[in-house]
Amino acid sequence: MALEGYRKKRNFSRTPEPQGIRLRKSGRRFVVQKHQARHLHYDFRLEAGGVLKSWAIPKGPSMSPSHKRLAIQVEDHPVEYRDFEGVISPGEYGAGTVMVWDFGTYKPLEGKDPETMIQEGYIKFYLEGKKLKGGFSLIRTKYQGNKNSWLLIKEKDAFARKEYDIEWKGKD
Repeated sequence: MALEGYRKKRNFSRTPEPQGIRLRKSGRRFVVQKHQARHLHYDFRLEAGGVLKSWAIPKGPSMSPSHKRLAIQVEDHPVEYRDFEGVISPGEYGAGTVMVWDFGTYKPLEGKDPETMIQEGYIKFYLEGKKLKGGFSLIRTKYQGNKNSWLLIKEKDAFARKEYDIEWKGKD
């Protein structure tokens, strides 16, 4: 996915979201944005390939290895989006409030480039965020034939917790 998909869905004269550019060099930052759109969800984004590779996580990330969170891959976002907070106007794609919930850096835990691992459908990484810490995996599934369905899974490590430690109040 390139930024063309991101730009096609937005009218930048009506939304405060950044237009952004694809960077030549990528860092290793991540951001989780709490997004109160039609339904509350959390947008998980990893910097790779000069963009933010992005997944919508309906129940948000969990620090429990027993919680396998559905993560729907969405269009790539510009790296500048990692700092975006604001209200997307009614009638616009993703209308609602966006706030940064967590941010930090990540380290891939296998020898390949993160963009390559994402293309292959599996990436294992270590997060160093304010709230999310430790090992995680994103694994593509073929849930109902949807190639954009992934699972976000917390690894068993010193940061793992049995209970939720985020705001999600729904049932698993």
